[in-house]
Amino acid sequence: MSHNTDVRLITRPYFAVMGAFFVCLLGLLFSGGCGRQQQSIDLYVDAVMLKEFDENEIAVEKLNSAVKLNKRFSLAYSLLGEIYEEMEDYEASAASYEKAAELNPWSFKDYFNLGRVYKIMKKLPQSAGAYVKACQIKPGNLDAHINAARSYYEIKDYNSALVYGESAEKIDPNAGEVQKMLGDIYSSQKDYDRAIAFYGRALEADTNNPEIMMPLAVAYMKTGRSSIAKELLSLVIQIQPDNNTAYKYLGFCCLQLKNIDESLASYSRAVEIDEKDWDSHRGLGVAYMLKGKNEDGSVDNTLKAKALQQWNLSLEINPNQPKSERLLRLIRYYSK
Repeated sequence: MSHNTDVRLITRPYFAVMGAFFVCLLGLLFSGGCGRQQQSIDLYVDAVMLKEFDENEIAVEKLNSAVKLNKRFSLAYSLLGEIYEEMEDYEASAASYEKAAELNPWSFKDYFNLGRVYKIMKKLPQSAGAYVKACQIKPGNLDAHINAARSYYEIKDYNSALVYGESAEKIDPNAGEVQKMLGDIYSSQKDYDRAIAFYGRALEADTNNPEIMMPLAVAYMKTGRSSIAKELLSLVIQIQPDNNTAYKYLGFCCLQLKNIDESLASYSRAVEIDEKDWDSHRGLGVAYMLKGKNEDGSVDNTLKAKALQQWNLSLEINPNQPKSERLLRLIRYYSK
């Protein structure tokens, strides 16, 4: 065994045990160093060391034995939560964090970790609730407020999301992540002017970020400022040349600006990237139909056939798409 290995084997348990040393002292104070409580502490210390060496299954056995001896051992439940999370047993992890938080209701760490595990499990209302508890314990913690806002946003409780998003901004007004999140919330509330303001601040903090430029472009489109939206979408495409969504939005933008040829090119590229994108096929059909319109109101037969082909393909991919009845009526009308 090498010298480095010897050092690692010696130092890792030492630092691991130091974290549990204070637990042992507390146990000695309250139990006199004997009995079931001391046994549970010893098992906990063993589990801490085993976790350091990635012996998670044995550590879990030790911790389960510890909580059988002392059912109010919150630190043991907390460590169980961590290990189960590492093992991707999220149900067991959540149950362990819940028990740890129940026994120690002032544990920021347990509520925060519980929120994270619930989010992984897609239990977003429970995730929001856990993060809210973490916010109450540490009102100045930025991450807790961001995660509470995100959880509420994902369950479409935009009013609650806004409460925690605004609190996060007060904690750190310069955090681009918070500005972007507030932009998302206001955009979901259809308050596009405010969304634009927050997306703009986020972009100042993180320039040339497509994840910010895209929703900012959409907000500009929603407010009729298609020229600005077009510029932003063109920048996104320069950075991400295979971004199907950017091409789709650009196609719509060009329709608003009556640049039919550019719209055709953008929608065509969008369906080339993703042939299953029903929305782009639908938009491409609209562009073909507008391109084929003559001054007398008639439609070029070749372009009309291409439009009908795209619309039928769109419905074939997604028969339950929004406004499908309207599209069917158009197909019937132009198929005469």
